[in-house]
Amino acid sequence: MIVLFFVLIGIGVILSFIRVIIGPTSSDRVAALDTMNVMLTGLIVVLAYVFNRSIYLDIALVYALLSFLETIVISRYLEGRK
Repeated sequence: MIVLFFVLIGIGVILSFIRVIIGPTSSDRVAALDTMNVMLTGLIVVLAYVFNRSIYLDIALVYALLSFLETIVISRYLEGRK
């Protein structure tokens, strides 16, 4: 069951990365990057469960916070560029 989760997350990350590269607009790229960050945060949480390490939950929380700030900064930059 865990292996299936890793495979599905991996496929989702690859598809999101493709959208980041070939996205037709900048806003599509930002949305794909945010989606990829959410999937990677979920992956870190599952790794915390698999390895039974609570420190990974702290890492996931910090990563989620930084990815949220990244999305806000990039969105503000794109908004000011118009």
